Amino acid sequence: MTTLRLSEMKSRGEKIAMLTSYDYSMAKIVDRAGVDVILVGDSAANVMAGYETTLPITLDMMIYHAASVVRAVERALVVVDMPFGTYQGNSKVALDSAIRIMKETGADAIKLEGGEEILESVERILSAGIPIMGHLGLTPQSIHKFGTYNVRAKEEAEAKKLVRDARLLEKAGCFACVLEKIPADLATRVSRELKMPTIGIGAGSGCDGQVLVIHDMMGINKDFSPRFLRRYADLHTVMTEAVEQYISDVKNVDFPNAQEQY
Repeated sequence: MTTLRLSEMKSRGEKIAMLTSYDYSMAKIVDRAGVDVILVGDSAANVMAGYETTLPITLDMMIYHAASVVRAVERALVVVDMPFGTYQGNSKVALDSAIRIMKETGADAIKLEGGEEILESVERILSAGIPIMGHLGLTPQSIHKFGTYNVRAKEEAEAKKLVRDARLLEKAGCFACVLEKIPADLATRVSRELKMPTIGIGAGSGCDGQVLVIHDMMGINKDFSPRFLRRYADLHTVMTEAVEQYISDVKNVDFPNAQEQY
């Protein structure tokens, strides 16, 4: 899977399936299942490290997770989030950070949150030949600015800015853009106006693809239940019952049995 193939998928109306992964074993399952794009998201801060927001995760941590994922993947396009503080405000730092991710992980592309305010960093990274996926709407790295995880761009002024930012990212050369938690009508409009594919999360079916956090859609994490989330499994229950059965078997000397020892 390449950035060009994603563009071709949009042109023929084929939807793009994207999921997060943060480790070798999970990425191998996701890749072999046939997903188009794997995002090594800074959501690892939440689901892997237990932080309340995505802000604390470091560049070194993202590189560790991304390298683990890349070693497992044979087909999917691997995109890595640039963490908070590695690209805002200083395009030289942004380029250095992006180069580290690409060289030390073997990933295919990076993702940045924001529009006009990070355009200098976007252009500088793209000038080095590093593919960028944008991210507009609800941008979790700016949670302290917004003060809420509510739907973004419901007001006309913010909606106009989002459209303008999307066009700027496309003009700069981004190959795709995530649209997070915005009205479905706005996401559909943006998706139709742009040549680059859009990937929605809480942005309706009019986007060119969809993304979910693997721990959420697999039901491993039960503490997060937004309207846009569909759980495709209940691994929290499955794993809890398996662990409880293991504990019981050990304490009752049922494990290991005669066939399970040497």
